[in-house]
Amino acid sequence: MIKVLRFANEKYPWFLAITMGFIAITFIVGMGWWGFGEQSGSVVATVGDLSISSEEFKRAYENTYRFYKEKVPGEFKDETIKQYVVEQLVDHRVWLIAAHNMGLSVSDEDLRVSIMQIPEFQRNGRFDPDHYRRLLAANHLTPSMFEGVQAKELLSLKARMVVSDAVALTPAELAEAQALMLRQPDPDPAKAAGAKDRAIQDVLFQKQQRTLAAYAQSLRATLPITIRRELL
Repeated sequence: MIKVLRFANEKYPWFLAITMGFIAITFIVGMGWWGFGEQSGSVVATVGDLSISSEEFKRAYENTYRFYKEKVPGEFKDETIKQYVVEQLVDHRVWLIAAHNMGLSVSDEDLRVSIMQIPEFQRNGRFDPDHYRRLLAANHLTPSMFEGVQAKELLSLKARMVVSDAVALTPAELAEAQALMLRQPDPDPAKAAGAKDRAIQDVLFQKQQRTLAAYAQSLRATLPITIRRELL
């Protein structure tokens, strides 16, 4: 089941970024640098000095559950989705801590461009400020709330990109990619070149994913993490 959820995460990355940010973290904005200071409701998990409130978790769970019911075929157990959601929220904090450790920040321009590129905020291919405000209001959000959340999402993404960009293929891994390509040779030189590039990118992507997972796991090992599963 977790594999299915992660498949959907890869297939619909923009939606889940919004789900875990725009919808799931609306209660933690505007509370200092981290945005994870005093939160209403009981705390269901802590990651270092950061916490996850029951309200935040509940909203994330409800929207994630609705998304999977609409987009991914099959039945989903409540406990499976609860586990997935809380792990994603914990992972989000871990990467924010990573970004803080790296000294990263998000500029106002970075934030502005990212919001203007979100398709749901556009009309006729262009960002529509009025539509943006109406859509946020329909989800009980103000622009300042959403922009605070989006800044955290970008900060988390920046940390992941720093780690990913440091990954390179070794000569042996390049040879592996070329071997994969040679298993299905294409007589068309142009298509063969494209297949070679795709094979290399596939091997690189897989290595980046392993590196990201290892980096996050190593950071998690240094952090006190508590999940109160009885409150999920």
